[in-house]
Formats: sequence, C-alpha cells, structure tokens
Amino acid sequence: LFQIFDAFKPRLHDSNSKVNQVALEAMHKMIPLLKDHLSPVINMLIPAIVDNNLNSKNPGIYTAATNVIQALCQHLDTSLLLQPFCTKAQFLSGKAKQDLTEKLA
Repeated sequence: LFQIFDAFKPRLHDSNSKVNQVALEAMHKMIPLLKDHLSPVINMLIPAIVDNNLNSKNPGIYTAATNVIQALCQHLDTSLLLQPFCTKAQFLSGKAKQDLTEKLA
C-alpha cells in the first residue's frame, strides 16, 4: 500500500490541473473500496489532499477535494482522521481552514 500511495501522492500535487483533478476523483473512488485499510497511509494522504486543493480557485479541483474529504469522513473511522485534520486546520487559511474546521466540528 505504501508503494502505491508513494507513487500516487505526487499526482495530488501535480501542477497540471487536469491531472490533479483526475487524481482527486480517483481517490474519491478508491476510498469506499479501501476503507480502513487506508489507515497506514492516512497521515501521508490528508496533507496531499488538503494543502493546495481546498484553497484551489479551480472549481473542479475544489469540488473533487471536498468530495474526497467527505468520503474519508463517511468510510473511515473518524478517530483516524481527528489528529491529521486538527494538524492541518492549524496551519491552513481561507476557505480550506473553514472547510476543515466544519468537518472537525
């Protein structure tokens, strides 16, 4: 699992917005299939999903990122998400901080 997500993670940061958006959409489809098996890589994935994508001015990327966050909340044990979400929420700004704070609440 680590090898797969080590290779996949850079696509979530890709400078090409189409690649970035497709990677987020693929991640959204993978979450229900992998569910709690994602726990070993969740600390690596959340920063990749959140960092640039939740503050993106591209509506497709922003929507895809919020869909991924929603899928994580639906399909994973929320105790796995608490620490990474709190850590990211401390250092984000703008719309991303607001979105993540709402998920934490």
